[in-house]
Amino acid sequence: MINFDPTLIHDWLVRSALQTPNKEAIVCGQDRLTYRELDVCSDRFAEALLDLRMRRHDRVAILTGNCPETVVSLYGVLKTGGVFVIIESNIKARRLRYIIENSGAKILIARSNQASIIDQALEGIDEDFRIIWVGTGRDTASSSRVSGVGWDSIFSELPDTNGQKYAMEKDTSPRCIDIDLAALIYTSGTTGTPKGVMCTHQNMISAAKSIIRYIGNRQDDIVLNVLPLSFGYGLYQILTSIMFGGTVILERSFFFPQATLNLIAEEKVTGFPLVPSIAAIMLQMENISKYDFSTLRYITSAGDALPVGHLTRLRRLAASAKIFNMYGLTECVRVCYLAGKELNRRPSSVGKAIPNCEVRIVDNNGNEVGPGEIGELTIRGSNVMQGYWNDPQMSGDVYRPGDYPASRWLYSGDNFRKDDEGYLYFVGRKNDMIKTAGERVSPREVEDVVCELQHVAEAAVVGVPDEMLGQVIKVFIVRTTDKLREEDVLKYCVSNLEPLLVPKYVEFVSDLHRNSHGKINRKKLQEIHK
Repeated sequence: MINFDPTLIHDWLVRSALQTPNKEAIVCGQDRLTYRELDVCSDRFAEALLDLRMRRHDRVAILTGNCPETVVSLYGVLKTGGVFVIIESNIKARRLRYIIENSGAKILIARSNQASIIDQALEGIDEDFRIIWVGTGRDTASSSRVSGVGWDSIFSELPDTNGQKYAMEKDTSPRCIDIDLAALIYTSGTTGTPKGVMCTHQNMISAAKSIIRYIGNRQDDIVLNVLPLSFGYGLYQILTSIMFGGTVILERSFFFPQATLNLIAEEKVTGFPLVPSIAAIMLQMENISKYDFSTLRYITSAGDALPVGHLTRLRRLAASAKIFNMYGLTECVRVCYLAGKELNRRPSSVGKAIPNCEVRIVDNNGNEVGPGEIGELTIRGSNVMQGYWNDPQMSGDVYRPGDYPASRWLYSGDNFRKDDEGYLYFVGRKNDMIKTAGERVSPREVEDVVCELQHVAEAAVVGVPDEMLGQVIKVFIVRTTDKLREEDVLKYCVSNLEPLLVPKYVEFVSDLHRNSHGKINRKKLQEIHK
């Protein structure tokens, strides 16, 4: 048994590699990496980064998507004392350039088939910039704008990992401590310029420990992850699993749901994290009941509000799985969760604070409000990240002082209420609240009711301008059949909602304009209002 207590994220990989060297850590298609192999490869990659003149605290951008190379890269970056920046793989050139310039990254890991986008993004960039190419065609050449090195060439002389562990010379590697930055996680930026959330080793380990504790993860857990690693929810499937010594089945997306769901039985998956859009896709599949979910021990949902109707159907579909309905945000990973018997008692709640985390609901003056009152959710704990990279003004607006420096409160920007027993209920983004006839309406309240209607796969509610009332309610619906009509929706809403909450407009759409992290872009929906 290994007795040391890791203080850095990559220390947990070293620990797991020593404890269970031959156990599979990452499975992705035909690729299967054991803990020993992952540790060895990340050591070798760290040496390659140092050969590229990387220094402690330098940022490295990773653009390779959900694959073993991304996992090797992030641990390799950490072993140099650096900061990893995982970027969504389908990014456009303008946004890629912004993140590279904002983060100050000098090294990029990318696939050779992304070369044209990268060339656009890097036009006029510092000539010291370096690229590590993954794949064929460009892997030993260079971009037309910056010099490059091939991924395969880095590992061409890698020793046999079945023998003695390869390790880089530790006395030549940069020193790192737990308050150093480990990652910049860029927000989706649907309402403005993306912000890089600064995450220390201490922050990320604290958050991961809390998640492992309330889920009850075990070393025999096998987690199926289809969420992008650029998304905190997806990234933590890797970080937590390597901490508790489990296995992650890494899928590039949920684009082929049939093949992905078959993996649950094939790989004996025990944990399945999803977002509401994935639940919606699953629940509208005609043959969903044919899939074997009997190995699932738990399902988690986060990223956006999960309609109560979807939650109920998921519980019937995977009867043996414990479902965790969760709420979190990039700035602190996870805030609260609800599971077990409480799902029966209060299915629309997101529960109470995770271990080692404190929450309050406050009014506009920062005063805590009582049960039933709506206010902004604020969070305090070691899982609260450090602020926004290169943006002290925004950091000061969102992260506000407590009684002493370590006691800062994170202002979530989300409206909540709590019941008499302290259970939390998500009401909506402060900016998404609809003001109609002088009253404030929560989109979530209307969406939950609409999603109960047969043939509704997903629904999103926004406020649209109205001369008389200021705003009125419009609901966008993804339906499973053309038989569902506007009058059916309105009739159902009249029967199940108070008059103020009944939509004035109904529009059927093919999608809800979700971003890559599964969150609805309500601003975009408002723009397409007819």
